[in-house]
Amino acid sequence: MVDNNEKILEELQKKSGNNVCADCGSEDPDWASYNLGIFICMRCASIHRGMGAHISKVKHLNLDRWEDSQVQRMKEVGNIVAKNKYEERVPPCYRKPNKYDPQVLIEQWIRAKYEREEFCHPERQSYLSGSMEGFLMKRGKEDSRYQLRKFVLNENEDSLKYHVRENREPKGVLKLSELNVCFAPAKIGHMNSMQLTFMKDGSTRHIYVYHEEPEVINNWYTAIRCAQLHLLQVAFPSMPQSELVLRLPKDFAREGWLWKTGPRPSDAHRRRWFTLDNRKLMYHDEPLDAYPKGEIFVGHESNGYHIRVSNTGNGCKEARFPFQLVTPDRIFCLAATTHDDRSGWLAVLQQTIKRPLTPQDSTIEATLVRKRTTSNSINIFSGR
Repeated sequence: MVDNNEKILEELQKKSGNNVCADCGSEDPDWASYNLGIFICMRCASIHRGMGAHISKVKHLNLDRWEDSQVQRMKEVGNIVAKNKYEERVPPCYRKPNKYDPQVLIEQWIRAKYEREEFCHPERQSYLSGSMEGFLMKRGKEDSRYQLRKFVLNENEDSLKYHVRENREPKGVLKLSELNVCFAPAKIGHMNSMQLTFMKDGSTRHIYVYHEEPEVINNWYTAIRCAQLHLLQVAFPSMPQSELVLRLPKDFAREGWLWKTGPRPSDAHRRRWFTLDNRKLMYHDEPLDAYPKGEIFVGHESNGYHIRVSNTGNGCKEARFPFQLVTPDRIFCLAATTHDDRSGWLAVLQQTIKRPLTPQDSTIEATLVRKRTTSNSINIFSGR
């Protein structure tokens, strides 16, 4: 009978919907939650197991023994039926994770579905109101210490504020509609961490925060997205919601170390941390810098933006794989340490250059042009 059950499970797993993980979409899941009746991958199975057997009972499709009643449950439910139940009322601002996303996002998605049942009971979704208050650990601008700060989200004021002292004026006021937020566990070194990126006085500013509770940081992330969607709906009332969702915060297209040199042959190579945020390519001395050293707008190919690739060395032992980002104003000479790393950067930059410009892109470009013009004027005036 065991062999027969294995055969039945194998056939069930091949059916549409069951052939990908019910939670992250990974192909060919080989685990299952037999009380929930879903097929899941190994990574998600470990999260299910962590919720406890009173929520989810996990087995391997081939390595564990299956009872007839458990197989019958898998027949009756399956991923599609479970999705219709547990994801019935997912708000459009909620980010559904995929297999490449950070652990905190996937774990909180799974716990929200099955443990808290937030999408069966919308009243449990605490992040939809457009306001939120609470404390997060924030990295200092001038040093690496994290201090407890109170954050206040207010959709009506289009703001996210943080306070050094709770009853004092805010230390910082971030414009919510221009804020990008992304999880940053690898860079910050904490599983439950985020990076906030925004414009301040014409320059990009980064803030790094974390919280010990994964649910709390995920709620902050989602609350920001939901408030931003509400603001977009007011600003663009005739635009379909599906298009507005595409304007919500996105992860950086790519980050990592590259070597950069100036336009003159005599300029030395400098190792910089590069971040591609939409069409803004920023470079920093260190990954957790509060401000970038420089910002490059990556425009459309019709305006003269393109990539040049060289397979010859450039005099720097570590910068073995050079390439150039050509803009109308300047050629930026860059290099990666490995061939694969260069290929990754070339792919995302080419995609960016070929993507049509949006009105928001033009606003970013105008801001960076003003900043560059001001900087050049200061340098001329000071004789530098």
